[in-house]
Amino acid sequence: MGTHIVEKVLRAHLVEGDYIPGETIGIRIDQTLTQDATGTMAFLQFEALGLGRVRTDLSVSYVDHNTLQVGFENNDDHLYLQSAAARFGVVYSRAGNGICHQVHLERFGKPGTTLLGADSHTTTGGALGQVGIGAGGLDVAVAMGGGPFFLTCPRVYLVRLINRLSDWVTAKDVVLHMLSVLTTSGNVGVVLEYGGEGVASLSVPERATIANMGAEMGVTTSVFPSDEVTERFLKGQGRERDWRPLAPDNDAVYDRVIEVDLRAVEPLVSEPHSPGNVKKFSELEPLPVDQVCIGSCTNSSYRDMMTVASILKGRRVHPNASLGIAPGSRQILQMLVENGALHDLIRAGGRVMESACGFCIGNHFSPRSGGVSVRTSNRNFEGRSGTHDAKVYLASPEVAAIAAITGTLSDPRSSGIPYPQIREPDAYSVDDGMFIFPTPEMARTPIIRGPNIGEPPRNVPMPADLDGVAAIKVGDRITTDHIMPAGARLKYRSNVPKYARYVFEHVDPRFAQRCLDNKARGIGNIIVAGVSYGQGSSREHAALCPMYLGVKAVIAKSFERIHAANLINVGILPLVLREGGAYGRIEKGDRLYAGRWRDALTAGRPLVVVNGRTGDEIACVCPLSDTQAAIIAAGGLLNYLTTRSKAATGEGAENDG
Repeated sequence: MGTHIVEKVLRAHLVEGDYIPGETIGIRIDQTLTQDATGTMAFLQFEALGLGRVRTDLSVSYVDHNTLQVGFENNDDHLYLQSAAARFGVVYSRAGNGICHQVHLERFGKPGTTLLGADSHTTTGGALGQVGIGAGGLDVAVAMGGGPFFLTCPRVYLVRLINRLSDWVTAKDVVLHMLSVLTTSGNVGVVLEYGGEGVASLSVPERATIANMGAEMGVTTSVFPSDEVTERFLKGQGRERDWRPLAPDNDAVYDRVIEVDLRAVEPLVSEPHSPGNVKKFSELEPLPVDQVCIGSCTNSSYRDMMTVASILKGRRVHPNASLGIAPGSRQILQMLVENGALHDLIRAGGRVMESACGFCIGNHFSPRSGGVSVRTSNRNFEGRSGTHDAKVYLASPEVAAIAAITGTLSDPRSSGIPYPQIREPDAYSVDDGMFIFPTPEMARTPIIRGPNIGEPPRNVPMPADLDGVAAIKVGDRITTDHIMPAGARLKYRSNVPKYARYVFEHVDPRFAQRCLDNKARGIGNIIVAGVSYGQGSSREHAALCPMYLGVKAVIAKSFERIHAANLINVGILPLVLREGGAYGRIEKGDRLYAGRWRDALTAGRPLVVVNGRTGDEIACVCPLSDTQAAIIAAGGLLNYLTTRSKAATGEGAENDG
C-alpha cells in the first residue's frame, strides 16, 4: 500500500511515537515563523526557557500586524523583536517587508519540509508542498530550541480536483466551496491533501489561497504536490535549488476522498459573521457596499493585484464606496510600481496601504457604523474589522474589484467586463534588503525592553481537586477574537496583566473583574462553552490572559486544535462534555467541583463534575496524554520544562550531606 504526501513528510520528520492516525506523535521542525502580534510572547518564553541560539534550519521573525506604531507600545515591541532575533540567530523581517505568509512563500518555503508558525495561517506553506502548521507561541519557542512539536497523527482527506476553473471563478471560490462542504468545525485532526488533474492548472499563489483558508475549516493543515508549477515559481524567485518533486504514490490510501469539479464551481461569498456562511450569488440580492478591502495573507499575491489593476484600469471607484488595497509583500509592491499597475490602482481611486495585516485584524480602515465591507481576507467574525456592528463579506479579488467600481456586491460574471488573463511572471523582482540576517557577532546584541514588555506569566500548579465557579457561559463557535479582542487592543500583547482586562470585552465586559474578584477570594474560575470553542487565530493570549485571571478549566461541547493545545500549555483543563444536553444544566455562577481530576484521567475514566446548585453529576472527558496531564499539574508547559531542566542539571537539588 502506497503513501500520500502527508505521511511521507511526517514520517521523515518523526522523532517520537508511531505513525498511527489518532495517536500523539512528535515531529522535527525545520523552519519556524512568528509575527509581532504573537512573536513577543514567543521570544519572551524562549528567553524564559534559557534556550540560547535557535536550532532550526531557519527561524524568521516578521513584523506585519501592528505596523502603524500608534503609541510607544508597538515600536518598543518591534525593537525588542529585532534585538531578540539578532541575539538568538533569527532572521528579522522589518515592518513594510510584507505579510509573513506571503513573504515566507516567496523567499523561504521549501517542499518536503516542516514549518511551525505562531499564526494559524501558517498552513499557507502547503502551496509549496511544505507541511505548515499553526501553533501557540510557546510551542514555537520550544521548536526554535530544537524540541519536537507534538500533534495528533492526522487523518488525511484527498481533495481530488478535476477540470479547470472558468473565467471569473477563482481559487478563493474553491476554498469557499470546501468550507461549504466541511464547515468550520468537526475537522480537528484532519489534513487536506489536494491532488488530481486539476492541480496542474493552479499556480502556486492560487494554491496558497486554498491552503491558507484551510485554517477556517479547523484542519491541521493543507498540502499540495510539489510539481513543475512549484518548480517554476521557485525558479522565478531565484530559488530553484530549493525545489524537489513531491507526490503521493499511485496506490496511496486516504481516509476520505472529496471530488471537486473546478469547472462546476461558481463565484461564492461568505456572509457575516463566519467564513462558513457560504452563499452563491443566485441566493443573494445585489447589496450596496460601503467599503472594499483587497489584500491579506489570503489574496494579496502578484496575480491578485494585477487582476484587480486590470479591472480598475480606466474606471473609477464608486462614489459611495471606499477601496483599500494592501499588496502582500514589498516584492509585489515594487513590481506594481515597475510595470505601472500601481498607477492604475491609484488613478481609479484606490487607497494603497502598507503591505501588512492592518485591515484584516481591525487595526485600521474599519467600516462605518453598520457598514457593509467586502474583503478578500479569511475571517469575518463579528467586530474583527474594528467596527462591532459592521457586516463583512468575504469574496475573491475579482468580486471585490467589481464591487468597488459598481458600489454593489453582485455576481462578477454579469459585469460585462472582459475577464483579465494574468499569468505569473518568469522572474519576480527579488530584493531581500528588508531582511536582517543574523551573524555570529550579533549573538552579543543587548535585548531592548520597553516599559510595556513584561515577563511571560506563569501559572501556579493545578490543585488536586478542581473547584471553581462558572464565571461565564458562552455559546457555539466562540473565536479567539471573542475571547481576546484584536485591533487596537493588540498593542498590549506583551503585557498580559494589562491585556487581561479585556478578556471577553465584547461578550461580557464585567468578566475580567469578576474573575479577579474570585481569584482574590481563592476561588477558581471556569468557562462554559458550546461547540468549537477557540476557533480562529492561534493567539495564545486567549489562553494566557484567562489563566492570569485565575481560570482553571474550560468545559465545552468541543474545542479547536490550536486553542486546546494553548489551554494545556498554560495549565488550564480543556474538558469536553460527554453529553451535549449537560451544557443546558449549567448556569453562570454555578459552583462546579471535580475531585482528584488527574486520577480520573490516568484511569481513563470520565471526570465527574458536580454542580453545587443542582447536585447534577456531569461527565466530562479530557483525552490528555500522561505528559499533558503532568503539564497541567505543573501549572503549564513553562513550569514543566523549567522543572525538568533544573532536575536534569541538579539545580535546586538538596545537598545529601
